[in-house]
Amino acid sequence: MPPKQSAAASGSQKLTPQEVPAAFQRYRTELQNLAQKIGELESELEEHALVLSTLQPLVKTAPTRSCYRLIGGVLVERTVTDVVPALETNYNGIKEVLESLVKNYKGKEEDFVKFQNDYGIQMPGAR
Repeated sequence: MPPKQSAAASGSQKLTPQEVPAAFQRYRTELQNLAQKIGELESELEEHALVLSTLQPLVKTAPTRSCYRLIGGVLVERTVTDVVPALETNYNGIKEVLESLVKNYKGKEEDFVKFQNDYGIQMPGAR
């Protein structure tokens, strides 16, 4: 959710000096939350990729081999043929959500930089 003063930062209405720090903090918090979620999804995507790379050779050599999958907190026995398509679907879904979040993050980051420029905010160590 964009900060409440995003329209103000774009120039239609200036923030008061008292509102600037609160808006700045909202931007930072939102960016941190998005970055954390992106990190979690990247980790989950890597786990799915690892499992898929392990199971892919078994699709041809041992398609009826048992494997276990955690579904809703319950460990369920399935065959490789049953599990691989579901894993691929989950992998693709996570990948799409991750791409969307990265795009969203970049857009909010640009808004934050514009906000900083509009209000003359400089971060220590940043050029």
